[in-house]
Amino acid sequence: MDYYERMHFKLCLLLPSLLLNLATSVQAQSPIDRDGVSKSSALDSALFYQLLLGELNARSEEPAAAFSLILDAARRTNDPKLFHRAVHIALQARSGESALLAARAWSQAAPASKDANRFVLQVLLGLNRTAEALAPLKRDIALTPAKELRETIWSIPGIFEHASDHALAATTVKTALSSFLKDPVLGPTAWAVIGRMALGAGEQASALSAASNGSALDPRAEHPALLALTIMSPELTAAEDLVKKHLPHARPEFRMGYVKALLNAKRESDANAQLEIMATQSPDYPDTWLINGALALQDGQMDQAQRQLLKYLELTETSDKGQNRTEYLRGRTQAFLSLAQIAQQRKDFGQAHAWLQRVENPEDVMRAQIRRGALMAQQGQIDEGLTLIRNLPAHSADDAQLKLSAEVQLLREHKQFARARSLLETSLALNPENLDMVYDLAMVYEKLGELDAMERLLRSLMVSRPNDPHAYNALGYSLADRGERLPEARALIAKALQLSPDDAFITDSLAWAEFRSGNLGLALKLLQTAFENKPDAEIAAHLGEVLWTLKRQPEAMEIWRKGLQLNPVNEALLDTLKRLQVRL
Repeated sequence: MDYYERMHFKLCLLLPSLLLNLATSVQAQSPIDRDGVSKSSALDSALFYQLLLGELNARSEEPAAAFSLILDAARRTNDPKLFHRAVHIALQARSGESALLAARAWSQAAPASKDANRFVLQVLLGLNRTAEALAPLKRDIALTPAKELRETIWSIPGIFEHASDHALAATTVKTALSSFLKDPVLGPTAWAVIGRMALGAGEQASALSAASNGSALDPRAEHPALLALTIMSPELTAAEDLVKKHLPHARPEFRMGYVKALLNAKRESDANAQLEIMATQSPDYPDTWLINGALALQDGQMDQAQRQLLKYLELTETSDKGQNRTEYLRGRTQAFLSLAQIAQQRKDFGQAHAWLQRVENPEDVMRAQIRRGALMAQQGQIDEGLTLIRNLPAHSADDAQLKLSAEVQLLREHKQFARARSLLETSLALNPENLDMVYDLAMVYEKLGELDAMERLLRSLMVSRPNDPHAYNALGYSLADRGERLPEARALIAKALQLSPDDAFITDSLAWAEFRSGNLGLALKLLQTAFENKPDAEIAAHLGEVLWTLKRQPEAMEIWRKGLQLNPVNEALLDTLKRLQVRL
């Protein structure tokens, strides 16, 4: 059988599926006479065979021949689906130049086609030919209907997201938008986009200037204010000034973005002031109540937190769930978990279980059920809690690891260290490369007083994961807590802090090492910083003890009270109060 006979045989085999593809991908360009009868069909027998042959070559991994045949057919028919198919074949074959050739041919055949021009623009950027992108970018804007123009301009930075030369991309976009910069309607968005591109190029000052120019055209415009919110920092107070300038006109979503920025900057009083405004001006905006509830819970104000969280659930119960279901489920999960925490601290375990049972977000169901297992253990039903966790379905390796970690944590919390060791040693025998289990086993060895085994495992982790701070911190803290090899302990914790400079718990470890070394002033300073950055009961235990040692008893007791509000069953804090014979 020669080449043509083989080709004919393959065509016969593929004919049914190819016919189906052609029926959906080719638009016949058939002139219609006055009687409604087609004079002729663009899909004549020769073109039909050409398209069949093109698709056959595409399936036979002969992209060059397929591309040539399909592009020729597209040019003959001016069919946009065929142009699209030609571009697709070229991209599949990783031939950017061929894709550009087809996209440009399509754009020339259909100069009013926004899709054709957008392909030219995207292929040019994919080829890293940013300098040539100006003309198609301007054409893309020109082809956009007036009512869609603002959002089209706002989306431009996403088109240039993967450009390698960010400065050239910024210049290109600024040139393309130059005609809009004095327009009172589109100018604010154009300036904001120019600022976003400048920010991508590392030009923060230019970004701020662009935000200012856009805001000057219209203080009510949101896009310049969003840019200012993005670059807001203690060093750029002018950015926050622009944000505040927009606040009288802001949507609740924008003001909530400002609240989150303030919380990230640890400006809780300013954030609370904005939340109060939102509660008055937009009482039906749910996120206000969720954030307020979380802040109240953090401050130990249980009654207030519960009221805020219940209000959030009430508002979201009747909201449009389809608008952003993922965000809806995530927010309600946070509320249910927080309400369960409140009930747990009040020892209302039945209500805590009920809240956890209401978690419906698939990504959070396992976490909620693990919390239920911990609740059961807290009620003395340790084996039942372990069984609940063990029987949870694991859909991935991460799920399996989460279940194992939860079992170990439950056993550790209830001082079942021998069982935790047995579980971890058995699991490690099956999966010796699981370094997370190695770390957990080291922590169990410490609780069992097997300190040499603990140190051996932690040092092996330092070799296996030299950039992971946890092993350095764990060994350093263990040494410091026992008052042993204190210079080495400080060096280990300093290494951990170098790897994770903003970690409050590692800062706490270093402070404890300094305290054990007699450096009370430095320990106090470090602990105050750690507690400010991360209010936590264990950090409160250490900070209170340093204050107590410095004869500042009223301050120590106040810190301990805050720690108990955060976690009334924290073992380190309760042990500290018992050892120092303090009753609050």
